[in-house]
Amino acid sequence: MFVDKVRVMVQAGDGGSGVISFRQEKFVDHGGPDGGDGGKGGNIIFVASNNQNTLAAFRHQKELKAELGGAGSKQKKHGKDGADLVVDVPVGTIAIDESGATIADLTSDGQQVIIAKGGLGGFGNAHFISSRRQAPRIAENGEKGDKMDLTLELKMIANVGLIGLPNAGKSTLLKSTSNAKPEIANYPFTTLRPNLGVVEIDKTTSLLFADIPGLIEGASQGKGLGDEFLRHVERTSVLLHLIDIYENVTKAYRTIQKELKNYKIDLSSRPQIVVLNKIDGFDETDVNAKLKELKTVIPPKTPLYAISATSKLGVNDLLYEVKKIVAKTQKTAKVKPIKDLSILRLPSNDDAWQVERIDNRFVVTGKKIERFAERTDMKSVQGVQRLRDIMRKMGIMHELVRKGIQSGQKITIGKKSEYHIEF
Repeated sequence: MFVDKVRVMVQAGDGGSGVISFRQEKFVDHGGPDGGDGGKGGNIIFVASNNQNTLAAFRHQKELKAELGGAGSKQKKHGKDGADLVVDVPVGTIAIDESGATIADLTSDGQQVIIAKGGLGGFGNAHFISSRRQAPRIAENGEKGDKMDLTLELKMIANVGLIGLPNAGKSTLLKSTSNAKPEIANYPFTTLRPNLGVVEIDKTTSLLFADIPGLIEGASQGKGLGDEFLRHVERTSVLLHLIDIYENVTKAYRTIQKELKNYKIDLSSRPQIVVLNKIDGFDETDVNAKLKELKTVIPPKTPLYAISATSKLGVNDLLYEVKKIVAKTQKTAKVKPIKDLSILRLPSNDDAWQVERIDNRFVVTGKKIERFAERTDMKSVQGVQRLRDIMRKMGIMHELVRKGIQSGQKITIGKKSEYHIEF
């Protein structure tokens, strides 16, 4: 079954650690510090591609991990940067984080978005040399790369959406007019997955058609497969509503319209062309009678056609009508500019921090100070002292004293953290 909504864990690469190293001078260890910095962790980058039609690949690949940054080494050698992980996704893919916020909306072929940023590498001890500190024994850990659970949702971007009850002939029409090869079977949900096909109308115009799997009554409430697939018609310029001439045509029409109207976004007002299909074997009188029935329920001025998708009878006239409506819709649509985005996040004040007294614990939170704690080697006396100096310069130590901290009490940096130091 086609997967248009899937959860995936993304893990950007952690930064490499810096190292403590001293060069030898005249066969004596501990000359000048020469520990190199760690490399940056790899990013995870999504690239929208027209070569991808579904999210099915993520059913078996639930985790995406970028390469770790390499550790620094002596002689001030920088660690190797981790390679970015570049992932192709279908055009129309939306990435939603755990809070429900949309962090990427890939709407154009070739558009790239950094979904998760790799961690920065830690500094080696060569970075900390100064007039006061000639032989620093300080090296930083690399930062953690972004890690999150994402929901990927695909809304196919197509000019034309083919809708209708099961077995209305949508897959057959797509197969007969394009290079698409839809899978067709004789059971209620005839299309195994939505298919895309490029339909050439004439020498100057080709349109992208999306064959939407058959709906059943109650689809908008999640019955059957319908609710998952209704998402795929949200961005189409026009809906091509196929109705099987062998069905009760007015009931079939009303069933689909009800599902479109009851969907979370009312789709019933989307431009539609109603198509009576499978007219082979019916004489003109019977076809006209069915068309007359449909005219009693469809809105005035709604285009109405009778075709045979199998023999292509009436199909050319239908396609030219589709071309006309799509052109009109695109002309009046408001086009939003597409940008190559980095990670979409609400702006935040990295320098901000907060001190809370929870029972007998003192907890310090804030993006900048938590990053410093993450980079600190807590087993290094000089490293921890540097962290204290940073907290003093930021005013955190003063606030801890104001809240009544006593010598020897523990300070936790980050609410869900393993970073603890003594005051």
